[in-house]
Amino acid sequence: MYVFLTVANSMHVLFSENTSQIGMALSSKALVITGIDDRRYWTHMPTTESRFQSVAYLQQIWWFEVVGELDFCFPVGTYSLYFRVHLGKFSKRFGRRVCSTEHVHGWNKKPVRFQLSTSDGQNALSQCYLDEPGSWVLYHAGDFVSTNPGQALKLKFSMAQIDCTHTKGGLCVDSVLVYPKGFQQEKVVTGKISEMRSS
Repeated sequence: MYVFLTVANSMHVLFSENTSQIGMALSSKALVITGIDDRRYWTHMPTTESRFQSVAYLQQIWWFEVVGELDFCFPVGTYSLYFRVHLGKFSKRFGRRVCSTEHVHGWNKKPVRFQLSTSDGQNALSQCYLDEPGSWVLYHAGDFVSTNPGQALKLKFSMAQIDCTHTKGGLCVDSVLVYPKGFQQEKVVTGKISEMRSS
């Protein structure tokens, strides 16, 4: 059984009472999002569909980039890092969930690039098209291995589509999730992955 513990408004820790495994969730407000302070491009949208009660909604932008960092002492094991995103703007109407995809555009032109690196030299790179409107999807950025539980491991990760020949829009960014490898709660999409690990 996994339990989420709130350690900050923008970060939750997932803890397994049975196996002592942990995971983490970072809200969109803990990430560096290009253009987030300009309401022409982004808005913060309140919702009960996020454990953080808010998501970042992209209306339209040329340069899409979401970047984050995390320092943590992970127990020994292999972990997967995901971006939790949703194509389309969702709401409730007469008690029913509805999703508008009229502003979803640009994601079929070029793939989104996901990157992950660690302070001990591990790197992962993957890319895929965003083409699953109407539901929350975990896009797999890559895996990393923790071998020294007493030492903090620094993660750097990003999600980007920076081809400025076209605009992109209609995307909700909820959070970044770090789970023990193999643990899945929602639909996962894995793109073409290239991984290099330190020896």
